[in-house]
Amino acid sequence: MTTVMNIPYEEQYIEQFSKSKNEPAWMISLRKEGLELAGSLPLPQPEKTKLDRWNFIEGNHTAEAEVIDDIKELPEALKAFIDLDNVPENLIILRNQMPAYQSLNDELKKQGVIFTDIFTALKEHEDLVKKYYMTEAVKVNEHKLTALHAALMNGGVFVYVPENVQIEEPLQAIFWQEDESAAMYNHVIVVADKNSSVKYVENYVSHNKDVKATANIVSEVFAHDDANVSYGAVDHFAEGMVTYVTRRGIVYNNAVLNWAIGQMNDGNTVAENITVLEGNGAVSFPRTVTVGKAKQLQNFTTKTHHYGHNTDGQIIQRGVLLGETNAVFNAIGKIEDGSIGTNAEQESRVLMLSKDARGDANPILLIDENDVTAGHAASVGRIDESQVYYLQSRGLTRKQAERLIIHGFLAPVVEELPIEAIRKQMTELIEGKIS
Repeated sequence: MTTVMNIPYEEQYIEQFSKSKNEPAWMISLRKEGLELAGSLPLPQPEKTKLDRWNFIEGNHTAEAEVIDDIKELPEALKAFIDLDNVPENLIILRNQMPAYQSLNDELKKQGVIFTDIFTALKEHEDLVKKYYMTEAVKVNEHKLTALHAALMNGGVFVYVPENVQIEEPLQAIFWQEDESAAMYNHVIVVADKNSSVKYVENYVSHNKDVKATANIVSEVFAHDDANVSYGAVDHFAEGMVTYVTRRGIVYNNAVLNWAIGQMNDGNTVAENITVLEGNGAVSFPRTVTVGKAKQLQNFTTKTHHYGHNTDGQIIQRGVLLGETNAVFNAIGKIEDGSIGTNAEQESRVLMLSKDARGDANPILLIDENDVTAGHAASVGRIDESQVYYLQSRGLTRKQAERLIIHGFLAPVVEELPIEAIRKQMTELIEGKIS
């Protein structure tokens, strides 16, 4: 039976919400366009996953939130993401999509760095936001969920690093859905101008185990000529959150965009990570890990799309599946005609820790150019018994051996996260799921 998505919002509500945020006229028009398109466009069609029974409109569009005066008064669920002995200078916390805490190093401010919530950015840096917001990386009219996102966007952050500015310390954003009934239509834009560098890390967390709500997230990343961007993310939505995540990047001449993404959600999740290697010498190494449990449905697509000469895209996907999890892993390398000297590689590996779990790894190479190198590897299977035997022979129990092997299996992504506290939290999340 197909679920019919009734959109409980009218144009008048969208306009009132936009005006309450003091948004410019073009944003109001974009929201109205999204609402109109959402009524007619089809749902996205991820490979081997039918979304017509998923509800992507549950949850309240707005929620109240209090400002955080002292970072050390955060609940334990959030403290794990922050080194409280050395509180980061560059930190934003959105609480129910409302700015609750914002901090940016004074020296970065002097250099013109922008790191603020999306609504403040619309007011103070309108032209910059307008240039990048759903204009190139993600379009409003792609499908029903991008249209809904455009209409209902209710939070997010905007990052801009000016030309020749090198940021050593990471910028960190925490998106905390404290209200169990709150929906999230979060939008993130990261722009690294020419010859700049930035490390950006985000954390998503909710508590709605029994209450249903929606997370419809879009991230757009732009690495201009000779820029270097590291984008880390740990998604940890509770069981009641149905999640659709779109993360895309555009990489120009001799620029680098590396992704390290931990998909640790407890509910049903579809996540798409696409990098367009537009310029010559553009590079992207996307890394993704997930641990699925219970009866989760998951679909993860990672794609590098090669246009420029001598581009390099190397995908790594790692998954661990428990319970009755059903997960699909798509790794796609698309090389366009004329993208000479390109390298496209992908590796998808899935560990099955339950006889009832199902994993599907699909490496896909689409090549329209002869002068390239490309390769792929995929495996779905159990833990190697010879590795277990070796570790047991060194005094470990079977359970200890299995846990050690799993952590080593996921390490290529966990170790890429640029903040020690986040790496530790990611390790603890993995430990909590596999134990």
